[in-house]
This record gives sequence, C-alpha cells and structure tokens, in this order.
Amino acid sequence: MAIPLIQVDAFSEKPFRGNPAAVCLLESARDARWMQDVAREMNLSETAFLVPRADGHDLRWFTPAVEVDLCGHATLASAHVLWEEERIARDRPARFHTRSGLLTCSLEGAWIEMDFPSHPATESPPPEGLVEALGARPLFVGRSRFDWLVELASEEEVRKLAPDLVRLKRVDARGTIVTSRASSSAAGGHDVVSRFFAPRAGIDEDPVTGSAHCTIAPYWSGKLGRDTILGWQASARGGEVRMRVAGDRVVLGGRAVTVLRGELL
Repeated sequence: MAIPLIQVDAFSEKPFRGNPAAVCLLESARDARWMQDVAREMNLSETAFLVPRADGHDLRWFTPAVEVDLCGHATLASAHVLWEEERIARDRPARFHTRSGLLTCSLEGAWIEMDFPSHPATESPPPEGLVEALGARPLFVGRSRFDWLVELASEEEVRKLAPDLVRLKRVDARGTIVTSRASSSAAGGHDVVSRFFAPRAGIDEDPVTGSAHCTIAPYWSGKLGRDTILGWQASARGGEVRMRVAGDRVVLGGRAVTVLRGELL
C-alpha cells in the first residue's frame, strides 16, 4: 500500500525558504530501522513519522543519520499537514505524543503555535575545541539539555561565521546554537538572530531550528527583560520564529507551506 509523503517548508510563508521537512503519514507503527532508511532516502534535515491514536498522533523525528528527541520545524510541518489534509479540524489542536512528552499545536490565523518545553542554557566553560571550531570570541557559552549556546557580539559576526565543521563534529552535543541581538536592516525588525550547526547529527547547518529556540527564548527573555521575542535564523534559506516564554514552556510560532505531495511505494 502506498504511503502518503508530503514535503513542507516550515517557518516560512513562501516556498523554498524556511526549513524543509518530510511528513510520512502511517496507518500503523513501523520499526525504527525502516524509518531511518526513509529519512536517509529523503535526505532532509528531518523526516517526521505520524501514527494516529485515540487522543492524537504518535510522532517521531529522524535526520538522515539519527533519531532525535525534539524537532520544531518537523512538528510544525506535521500539524500543517494534518489540518491541510483535513485529518483533524482546523479549530482543534494537533496533539503529538513524542520522546519529549505531549506537544500541542494550534492555529492562530496564518500562524501555527507550538507548546514546547523550555531548555534554558546554564553558563559553562566551553568544551575543548568549541571556540576554535567557531573561530569567534564568545560573550557567553552555556549548555542546554541538547546543545551548546554561544552568544557573539554582533549580528554581522553571526552571519559571517564559517565554522570548522570537522572540529565542531567532535564537540559532545547535538549541536551548537550561535546567536546575537539583531542590528541590521536585513533583520527586518527582529529582536535576535541565530544559526544552528549540528554536524554530529548529520546536519552541517540547519536552515531553521524550532527546538533550538527552546533555548534561545529563555536566554534572550532574561537579557531583554520580556517574554515575547521575534527571531530570525540567518541561514541561506532563512526563517522567522515567534517566541513566548511561559514558565517552563516556550510557545513557538511559525508559518508553513506545502511544496510537494507524493507516495512512498
């Protein structure tokens, strides 16, 4: 039986921007090896696998190399697909049972809002090789549950960064978030900019990383003294992320557009 497979550009209202994710709509669970093979075949930063259950959907995320515990853009893409394919009503939330617990998404006009756990970074000495791999002088280095967070002095430094990915791959973490306050007209009114590198997970640079904003949001909320923040991930594709800190949760907002529909044979 052919399996629906839909590709969505997440954190963008326009095609060929934001972060592409594949969403695989299963009728029943498949084994992890098969899902990893499909993700490798799709060769996107994430492929999401959805299985319906009585109170929502089971959701798992795979890069071309590994299964991950949390992925924002593929969750956004999954919710977008369920509403667009009319598998759930647009006035009802999408509920996902994941390795990071229950995640919910709701429609707010053209935006999808995702209720995610907060993963604040604790200031820590940089691990061996991190600063050298980045080739930049950090203002702050901290460790969250998944990643290293590095603040640089300016948006220009963030945008021009060309890390040594071979050395960065040796750093023990899922990935490295690099961020600064936004300052240029190119930032388009955003408060902060960021980039995300995860060569250890098979992704040299991720276009727009929802889960990284679970760390970016509490960090900048503390520095800026407010709960709502607008971020721009300054990859080649680029993407916009709304953030709202709510206690130990972070509400992430983004838009999405379907670019491809097909079937896995």
